[in-house]
Amino acid sequence: MYRIWLLFDPRRALVALFIFLFVLALLIHFILLSTDRFNWLEGAHGYLAAPAGGAMNGQAAPLPPAQSQTAPAQK
Repeated sequence: MYRIWLLFDPRRALVALFIFLFVLALLIHFILLSTDRFNWLEGAHGYLAAPAGGAMNGQAAPLPPAQSQTAPAQK
């Protein structure tokens, strides 16, 4: 194994390896962000999606219809 390091400079090889892995990680993350299922920032269709019928994005749920004031009162 030590003979491999005689052929390559260890500092340059490790820097090149870390740069390659960093670029690969960025590429994988951007590919995942471009999909609907694995986009964790928007969360529209993935595992982090809000339940149906719930208030989303800070918006309040609509109010139920108001009762009419002209209905006769019951005793």
